[in-house]
Amino acid sequence: MSPELTPMSAIDRAWLRMDTPTNPMMISSVLIFDHPLSIPRLKRTLRERLLCYDRFHQRVVSQRGRMYWQDDPLFDIDNHLHRIGLPGDAGMAELQALASDLNSTTLDSRRPLWQIHCIDNLNGNGGALLVRIHHCIADGISLVRVLLSLTDRTPEPRLDRIVPRPDTRRSPRSAARRLSGRLADNAKTAAIRARHSLRALRRNPGYPIQLATAASGITMDLLKLGLAPFEPDTGLKTPLSGRKQVAWAKPLALADVKACAKSLGGSVNDVLLCAATGALQRHFLAHGETIPPCGIRVAVPFNLRPRSQPVRELGNQFGLVLVCLPVDVPEPVMCFHQIQENMNRLKRSWQAQVTYSLLNLFGWGPDVLERRALGLLSHKASAVLTNVPGPRQPVYLAGSKLVQPMFWVPQTGNIGIGMSIFSYADTVQFGISVDTAIRVDPNAIMSYFRDSFEALNQAAQAANQPQLARQAG
Repeated sequence: MSPELTPMSAIDRAWLRMDTPTNPMMISSVLIFDHPLSIPRLKRTLRERLLCYDRFHQRVVSQRGRMYWQDDPLFDIDNHLHRIGLPGDAGMAELQALASDLNSTTLDSRRPLWQIHCIDNLNGNGGALLVRIHHCIADGISLVRVLLSLTDRTPEPRLDRIVPRPDTRRSPRSAARRLSGRLADNAKTAAIRARHSLRALRRNPGYPIQLATAASGITMDLLKLGLAPFEPDTGLKTPLSGRKQVAWAKPLALADVKACAKSLGGSVNDVLLCAATGALQRHFLAHGETIPPCGIRVAVPFNLRPRSQPVRELGNQFGLVLVCLPVDVPEPVMCFHQIQENMNRLKRSWQAQVTYSLLNLFGWGPDVLERRALGLLSHKASAVLTNVPGPRQPVYLAGSKLVQPMFWVPQTGNIGIGMSIFSYADTVQFGISVDTAIRVDPNAIMSYFRDSFEALNQAAQAANQPQLARQAG
C-alpha cells in the first residue's frame, strides 16, 4: 500500500508555486556557534524535535493537477544533513560566500524540502549551521520557532527517549472517518461562530454597524493595495540574475535600542525600521542616485498566528503589509516619527488579512493567474523586510552555544533584496540578501545600518537634552 496522501492547503500551494529560477522560495538561516557541533547529538536532536513534524519527512507530490504531502518512502536523515569543513583560516567572509552560494541553489524536489549543512573550522574553533527550508512547509516566524525548539538553555540537555514514529499508512475507511470528522468539526465551528454573533448582537445593538465598518475597511484596504502606484525606478529594481549575496552586521545592544526608542516615545521596531531606512538612504547617496521624493516601500510579513499559541501544526499563517520607508527625509528624528505614523496607520488597517486571503485565493486558482497577480504586487515593493523576536537568553544546540543567528525570508517576483532583523540574547542582529544583478554592496549596507542607528541615537539624546536640563533645574 502506498503512503497516504495529505492535500496541501491552498495558501501553502500558493507559496510552492512562487518558485522561480531567480527567486527560490526558501527560508534560510545561518546559525553561528562557539565550537563545532557533535553530529551524533545533532542527529538525535533532529530526530526527536524536528521529525515530529510530519512535513519534514514528507515530500510534495502532484496528482491530477493537485498537490499533496506524502511520506518519503526512502527518507534518510543523511540526505538532508551534510557536513562541510571550511579551508584554512576561514572566517566570516568565507562563511558568507558559502551561504550566498547555497541560497542561490534550489532544494531537491524529489525529497522533503529542507537541507542543513553543518560547517566546521569557522575561525579555527567555531562552527555553524546553514539551514534551508521551503516556504510551503511554513512561514518564517513559525520556522524560527521550530528551529529554536531544537535548542536548550543549558549545554547538557536531558534528551527524551526516541519514540518510533507510528506507521502513517491508513485504510480508505479511516480516511473517510477523518474526512467526516473534519466536516463535523467545521459544522460545529460555524455553529459556535453563529452563536457568538447572536450573543454579540444582543449585548451590543451597534454590532452590525461594527461589522459593516470592518467590511468597509477591508474593501478600502483592498482598493488601496490594488491602486497603489508601482515603485519608483531606482537601482534597487532591476532584472534579477538568481545569484544571491548575503551579509550580516555586528550585533547592536538591545538595551541601547530600547533606550533610544524610549527617548523618542516609540517602539524598538520603529527604531530598527528607521535604521534600515537610513542605511538605504546612505546607499543612494554613496552611488550618486536620486533619492525617490516619496520614499520607497518594503513588504513586511505580518504574523496572524497568536504568539502564545504553540506551533503544533505547520503551514503559512501570515499576511504582507506594504510599509513606506521615508528615505527622502534626511533628519533622523523626523524620519523616525514619519515611520512611527506609517506603522500606526498600518496596525489599524486590514492589509495583512487582505493579502493572506488573496494568497489563499490564488492557491486555488490557475498558476498563470497567481504569477500575474504576484508580479503585479512585487512591482509595489523594493525589498522584503522581516523583524522577528528571539530568546532573551543564550541557547545551546547539541551542546554548542548559539553565538549569532540570522534568518532570511525569500523574495517574490522581481524583488531582489531581503533584509532581516532578529533579536537574540539582548542583542539585535541585522542581515541582508541581495541579488547580484542589483548594484548594492551588502557589507556596505551592514555598516550603513549601524551608522544610521548611531545617528538616530545621538539625535534623540540631543533632542532630550533641554528637557533633561529643565528637570534637573
